[in-house]
Amino acid sequence: MRGQERVYKRCGCLDPATGRRWESRCPRLAERGHGTWYFALELPAASDGKRQQLRRGGFKTQAAAQAARSYLLGKDATGGRGLVTVGQWLDLWLITRESLSDSTRRVYTQHVTDYLKPGLGGVPLSELTVNKTQTVFTSLIRLNAARAKPLSPATLQRIRAVLHAALNGAIRRGLITSNPAHWVELPAGRRPKAVVWTEPRVAHWRATGIRPPVAVWTPTHTAAFLTHVRDHPWYELFHLIVLLGLRRGEAAGLRWADLDLKHDVLMVSHQLRDDHGRTVTCPPKTESSVRSVALDLHTAALLRRLRARRAVEWGSLSGFIFHTRRGTVINPSYLTIEFRRQTELADLPPIRLHDLRHGAASLSLAAGNDLKTVQAMLGHSSIVITADTYTSVLPCLAHQAAEATARLVMHAAHATSRSLRRPSRTRRQATPARATRQLAKPKRTMTASEPTMPPRRPHTPTTPTTHDPVDLENMLVGVDTARVRRQGLEPRTR
Repeated sequence: MRGQERVYKRCGCLDPATGRRWESRCPRLAERGHGTWYFALELPAASDGKRQQLRRGGFKTQAAAQAARSYLLGKDATGGRGLVTVGQWLDLWLITRESLSDSTRRVYTQHVTDYLKPGLGGVPLSELTVNKTQTVFTSLIRLNAARAKPLSPATLQRIRAVLHAALNGAIRRGLITSNPAHWVELPAGRRPKAVVWTEPRVAHWRATGIRPPVAVWTPTHTAAFLTHVRDHPWYELFHLIVLLGLRRGEAAGLRWADLDLKHDVLMVSHQLRDDHGRTVTCPPKTESSVRSVALDLHTAALLRRLRARRAVEWGSLSGFIFHTRRGTVINPSYLTIEFRRQTELADLPPIRLHDLRHGAASLSLAAGNDLKTVQAMLGHSSIVITADTYTSVLPCLAHQAAEATARLVMHAAHATSRSLRRPSRTRRQATPARATRQLAKPKRTMTASEPTMPPRRPHTPTTPTTHDPVDLENMLVGVDTARVRRQGLEPRTR
């Protein structure tokens, strides 16, 4: 124990010679009731190497200060718990999380080192409050404008999620009783919605250089890209990502053992991952990502030709299907770089390699497949993720929906117009004067020399077969064509 880790007494009296406080050197500290008791604890050094101390005071008696110090050190609870700061617990929590993948652990470590430890690392875990936590995140938001690359609201939400998960682990260990990160207020982090590269968006991007964060190619753009990379050594790899929505690690990690060309089925059982420049093999992202994907006839034919070519080049079919020119496995990061380069050479609107996964889901829906089929193809655990995240409305689907809506309205308008043009079946009531005239008028008798006229056929309105705008307007007006013909304004056709 260092000399500064002690319980001592101090006051606020001023030295008449210097004008400064006596603190623990005041000559009156021996008097009863003069001054208050404090304790000090030495904390681990900060990330920049500076010394950190914890001081607490204002206790009326020495016993009260010692009791508070013992409580902070954990001597009244679990034996050997000791003083735990937020920074120490975050380090311990990261070390004990065995289920984290390498990429997730790397992101969590960055959040802890860059954002959480500088503000909360020296705070005792038992003294962490909502106000202290909110102060740290508020400072991050205010300093965000001065950053070269500002933190997005989604990133702030992820930083809070890391702290929230770590403090939940502290609750399970009995170190704290509540989670202050649960009540921190942050800007709402909305997930960007994928938009389709329509012609107006492409023209706006070419004029201003502004692009959406997540975008999807149209079928024309997708076909143009596949045509451009037809002679590329990884053409079959890009083809699988475009049509099946495979993740880049899943596509790069395909082996010949995962391919069943007898039944045209592809098995996704593992993936490749970039671990600080090293390419490692690991399980897929989630349990639902382990899946079997059916192949269409054209894709199966492409893979059969590739298998025949590889058998001639290498003499055997073992290991990974796709590789570099040196014969090594493809690093997923390098695959992203190559895709970006080929997109620029094809002069297509920019998208991310992962956006091909969005496009595969949208193309599958446009082809008439249901959401459950798309979910199984992408390997999602919930259909909500498929519907809310990985599907975009292509123009062809939007036009089909618009035509269906217009067809419904036209049908209702046509039914209304027929009811307006139908003659009324109720006779007009005769007034007394009209009834008298009808009784006084003699009935005319037919002579034998007068020709008899055939009975008049009732007029039946014809039903239009097309939804012409002019016909729809006349139908809505409700023109009585039978009345027009009786008045001689239009020749009668028999």
